[in-house]
Amino acid sequence: MKHFEDTRLSSSYWALRVTFIALPILAGLDKFANLLTYWPHYLSPSFARVIPLPPGAFMRLVGVIEVVAGLLVLSKLTRLGSYVVMAWLVCIAINLTSMRMFDIAVRDLALAAGAFALARLEEVRAGATQTAARLHGTAAATA
Repeated sequence: MKHFEDTRLSSSYWALRVTFIALPILAGLDKFANLLTYWPHYLSPSFARVIPLPPGAFMRLVGVIEVVAGLLVLSKLTRLGSYVVMAWLVCIAINLTSMRMFDIAVRDLALAAGAFALARLEEVRAGATQTAARLHGTAAATA
């Protein structure tokens, strides 16, 4: 299979991968600094009532999860990390929807679709690598 020899497919993969490494890590780290925004304001009051942590502490926990998700995408576990990022973004969208922040929720759902696309591209990429290894192994065995 030569799926990833097409530069259009490869460049799409890398654009998504870099995005879903950098953004979760940067947003996660900012949960500790609040430079981009004051993150506790983005926690739904209805969710804040049921979690056993103050909003600031909960958002720092969110930051840790986001950094870990970005590092998973960076690692050899790109597919798993992409699915984690996707699920996390859907959860964020649900939280935002409960606060009637539909515009930001829609953006996060679009980002979740991008994370899903990266996971699927990683599956194709892994399959292409395995197929190429099998073909090279077969060719080497018959030579």
